[in-house]
Amino acid sequence: MRIYLAGPEVFLPDPLAVGAAKKAICVRYGLTGVFPLDTPALMPSGPPDWRRIHAANEMHIQSCDALVANLTPFRGTAADSGTVFELGYMRGLGRPVFGYTHAPADYRARVADARRLGEIWRDGEGLEVEDFGLAENLMLEGAIAASGGVLLRGQAPGGWTDLALFERCVAEVSRRILPQPNSGSRLSPSS
Repeated sequence: MRIYLAGPEVFLPDPLAVGAAKKAICVRYGLTGVFPLDTPALMPSGPPDWRRIHAANEMHIQSCDALVANLTPFRGTAADSGTVFELGYMRGLGRPVFGYTHAPADYRARVADARRLGEIWRDGEGLEVEDFGLAENLMLEGAIAASGGVLLRGQAPGGWTDLALFERCVAEVSRRILPQPNSGSRLSPSS
């Protein structure tokens, strides 16, 4: 079973090392990890610019049975926008999506200038801030839950190369998707 490994790790100084470590963890759980920087079986033609990168990543996602997304806030309050797109794209294909975040605080608590005005939380510009006790935007958590996946939240902030929470997430993928001994139930990749 192929698992797309979505996340902002592609921007780290040594992304291939992190990708290799994540793929090795997947193997231990009977899964094949596909890192965004892997070369697809059929590489899109054209110049090596942003359009080719986009096409290659969509090809990877289409070739996978499920997705694990690192939703740790990236360059701000929320998850990396590219990772969010990949999660939504996989969910749109009807396949299971899972996620994890090293941010222990709820989304609302991470909005630095959030303040309560009556029953509503608002940011410095007066825009409403979600307050559902979730780690991320309700659409992300809703997509994960609706697909049968889980979103794991770390108890303390972790670094970009801390893969303990990723491994817990991969263990959940294996437990929920792969056939278990003496069990006829499993989550279908197309549910």
